[in-house]
Parts: sequence; C-alpha cells; structure tokens
Amino acid sequence: MAKKRGGRKYGRKASQKVERAMHERKRGTLRSGGSGKKVTSRKQAIAIGLSEARQAGAKVPRRKKR
Repeated sequence: MAKKRGGRKYGRKASQKVERAMHERKRGTLRSGGSGKKVTSRKQAIAIGLSEARQAGAKVPRRKKR
C-alpha cells in the first residue's frame, strides 16, 4: 500500500495572516467585516485570517460547504 504524499496544506502567507489576526484579537482591535463588531472568538479570528490569506492568493484549502 502506497503512502499518501503531499506538501504543506497551508502556505507560509496563510500562517502569517492568521498570526496577525490572533494578535489583533488579543489586543482587542480585530473587527468583523460585516457589522464591525469586536471579535473575541479564537475560531472567528482564525477564520478571518484564513479568509484574508485566500484573498491575498496564499495556499489555503477551499472552504468546506455546509
């Protein structure tokens, strides 16, 4: 049985964007796009970082459909 081969799932740019979003969340300066409310959720901060990375053209897997 052959092993699955693959590179990185997320690119370096993606991790940088997520890291920046997490720092902003900690400082209390991260805002959501639609309403402009302050983001306090860790998961939401990660989602915002990945979304920004996608827009910047970084290597990020596609969003899962619900």
